[in-house]
Amino acid sequence: MEIAELGEFGLIERLTKDIKPENGSTIRGVGDDCAVLQYTGERRVLVTTDLLMEGVHFDLQYTPFKHLGYKSVMVNLSDIYAMMGTPRQITVSLAVSKRFSVEDIEALYSGMLLACQEHHVDLVGGDTTSSLTGLAISITAIGEARPMDIAYRDGAKPTDLICVSGNLGAAYMGLQLLEREKAVYTSQVNELKRQIKEAENNGDSQKLSTLNSQLSTLSQPDFSGREYLLERQLKPEARRDIVEALNKAGIRPTSMMDISDGLSSELMHICKQSNTGCRIYEERIPLDYQTAVMAEELNMNVTTCALNGGEDYELLFTVPLTMNDQVSQLEDVKVIGYITEPSLGCALITRDGQEFELKAQGWNPLSSESSSKLV
Repeated sequence: MEIAELGEFGLIERLTKDIKPENGSTIRGVGDDCAVLQYTGERRVLVTTDLLMEGVHFDLQYTPFKHLGYKSVMVNLSDIYAMMGTPRQITVSLAVSKRFSVEDIEALYSGMLLACQEHHVDLVGGDTTSSLTGLAISITAIGEARPMDIAYRDGAKPTDLICVSGNLGAAYMGLQLLEREKAVYTSQVNELKRQIKEAENNGDSQKLSTLNSQLSTLSQPDFSGREYLLERQLKPEARRDIVEALNKAGIRPTSMMDISDGLSSELMHICKQSNTGCRIYEERIPLDYQTAVMAEELNMNVTTCALNGGEDYELLFTVPLTMNDQVSQLEDVKVIGYITEPSLGCALITRDGQEFELKAQGWNPLSSESSSKLV
């Protein structure tokens, strides 16, 4: 069987289905955004890890090292917040090839340290080794939470409200914009190099000089008016503010995840682990204006991008119906649907009232498809 047939979560489930914790300190293992451990004291320890691979998760042709460092920390802190926890420490492991300079890695670390500083997190260790294929970044985040505060994926109940923070699809649109401009730029470079080789073969020194000048001054893309999309892709923010707002309002989600692989995929994880169904409404899915404009420009369905694009790192959570008034007063949080009995399945209600089955079409890192495509 090809690994791509199972996908990331299918592979994890197959590999871990028979694992049974032997230690009493393991409260929750595989299956949530974080493992939950209990040692001494009242609070429980949250642990999560992410591996980012060059060419799969990021492209250094358009990703600055400082932004990459910042993002690599944020994606881990987001998992801690998705359990209603507080991140405290991270460890960083790098695999680096010879094509990188010390200054490159310093820039990478400056982004990591900036993220740590903003979220009051300590970088406490890690490992560094060589790589034959490029750059790999593995970060483990450690956090804590009181037992009664932790939000798992399996607590959703029928009639619970489905809520999301922020807006969706912007990170995916940012990726599409970067990939499009990369293709245009690469095409221009290749064409100039072809003409340069032709001029060299013909011994045309004047034309060769002109072409080399054009190559060295080739203009960079103009991203004016699209800055928000680029920021969402290159420098996402973990939503600590939403966790703080929920705590302040006394709202305890019945289930929660962060949106890394797409709203549709994450919601189906909650429903599967909670043994429920769901209904969400297309007209309620929060979108940014730049996202809608970019989707139209690329002739893409903006709802599909919001459902399946991923890398938004917003929080998806459910709350009891009785908390509707409290949730409605939260800034940057929107109710998009409700949890149903499992027999009703998972569905999207379109703007014209039609009902379509939700499918997990988000990004699958183990697919043979391009990382910029929805699969």
